[in-house]
Amino acid sequence: MAASLLDSLAALSATTPRRGAPATAPDPATAPTPAPEVLADRPDGTVVRSGRTVAKAHAPDGDPHDLATRLRIAAHPLLHGILLPPLPVTAPDGLLTFTEDGRALTRWPYGSPVSPDDPGAAPWEDAARLLARLHTVDPRQLPGPVPPMPGPAKAARALARLRTALAAAGGPLPALLSGPGALSAAAAAVERAWALLPPWAQGADPPPRAGTLCHGDLHLGQLVRHPAADGPWLLIDIDDLGTGDGAWDLARPAAWFATGLLAPDLWTRFLAAYRAAGGPAVRPSGDPWPDLEIPARALTVQTAALAVAKAITASRPLDESEAAVVAACARMTSLPDRLAPFGPDVR
Repeated sequence: MAASLLDSLAALSATTPRRGAPATAPDPATAPTPAPEVLADRPDGTVVRSGRTVAKAHAPDGDPHDLATRLRIAAHPLLHGILLPPLPVTAPDGLLTFTEDGRALTRWPYGSPVSPDDPGAAPWEDAARLLARLHTVDPRQLPGPVPPMPGPAKAARALARLRTALAAAGGPLPALLSGPGALSAAAAAVERAWALLPPWAQGADPPPRAGTLCHGDLHLGQLVRHPAADGPWLLIDIDDLGTGDGAWDLARPAAWFATGLLAPDLWTRFLAAYRAAGGPAVRPSGDPWPDLEIPARALTVQTAALAVAKAITASRPLDESEAAVVAACARMTSLPDRLAPFGPDVR
């Protein structure tokens, strides 16, 4: 991360907005500013914390108009208790600012993240209930136009990244990339699984069900407690918020369950909580797999494509979880009705 971006985020996370005036840093003589802490630093987003506030630099290639709409949605009363609301950066309604080179910056309350030390205590039921509430919000009642949820487009970008990594390897493949079970074979399995997906799951056509307000990138890193430590769980990260098929939000945990990365009891708890809260993305009883199968396959292919691309770039073998999602892609092509090793019993 460039020092200038860190300085901008540190200043923004320490600001106290005045009504009708640009946000300004506290007077050091009267209000000590906590040392900034980098919570995340990735190409698609950087997050810096100062005390009870965090500032985020969003992806440099993002659409600022879509982001502005998503911020207004997150601040809307219908999303109270579902999404963490943004903080103003200039005035009561000014939720977005930019660096000199055009990078979008936002400001948020700090929330306590999910602890990685106790997977069994992870708030799967809370995540499911929040999703169910999100999915029942009528997008027509929100600031708009509400952008589409870009899940299928992100899956397509993952395949493009894999192809770019393979092309960059060029010439004779290193030993790591050749031979039985190596990365070249893994990439081929991912491509074959991708080819079996319908066009809408590849981002080439509109989804058949596109009227649900979706989070777009659900995983446990997208939940925080606010107020920190003992507040209720809320969803964060609105960069993919939009209308689409609500099953996409359930697809990642469904795929993790089907590939053996999520324990069956955790999946059962998640699904039961979603249904009990009135979640509309799956049928209220019975086998949910007809509603989840295509999104779960697409998320599996996306995850595998990114894993293989990263392994090729780093000239390293796949780790255990990466190999599991690649194996799931191979099962999709050898037995097209099978994502899990013995078929998806996801009731």
